Amino acid sequence: MLNPRATNDDLTAKARIRNAAMDLFAQYGESRVSLRAVAAEAGVTLGLVQHHFKTKAGLRDAVDQLIGEYFYQAVHSVPNTGTPAEVTGARDDAVREMLRDNPAVVNYIRRAILEPEPTQLKFLERIVELVRSEVLFLREAGVASTTRRESTQIVAVLIRQFGELLLAPMIDSVWQMVADADDTPKPHLTITVDE
Repeated sequence: MLNPRATNDDLTAKARIRNAAMDLFAQYGESRVSLRAVAAEAGVTLGLVQHHFKTKAGLRDAVDQLIGEYFYQAVHSVPNTGTPAEVTGARDDAVREMLRDNPAVVNYIRRAILEPEPTQLKFLERIVELVRSEVLFLREAGVASTTRRESTQIVAVLIRQFGELLLAPMIDSVWQMVADADDTPKPHLTITVDE
């Protein structure tokens, strides 16, 4: 999978600013990060941040697009061949791998979903639309069920992919408290959505 973020050596100042904003928003939350802090983290002037993004809202939109690109590339790294269960499983695995490799993406999503601000509804809308387009594509390709409601399929994908992400810290903490001394592997979380 291509890295939507790339490396700082390969990036324009605009991309470095966007990446610095993602890292800071993920760590502290958007409301606690100033444009000046983003500029300092990116190694540019405040004026350059304002030139490229105008406002914090413009910068947040760019970060939301980057997060969407991470998901898009993860999902599209999986061919649409095989049974519906195989394709779904492979796509979920690709998203899990992408999230494991990109902790800033995980933290950004956690903050956006668990500490929602009215401005962050656009992020959730963007992710829902991405999932909707993938569900429709798979339905038309004959890979996803057409007897199950589209809305239920969208919710199921989001719950599978975000449920584990959001509950993982709690599971890790509880497991450390109750795990047996024999180093038994931590249980794997699975979440399903029934109609």
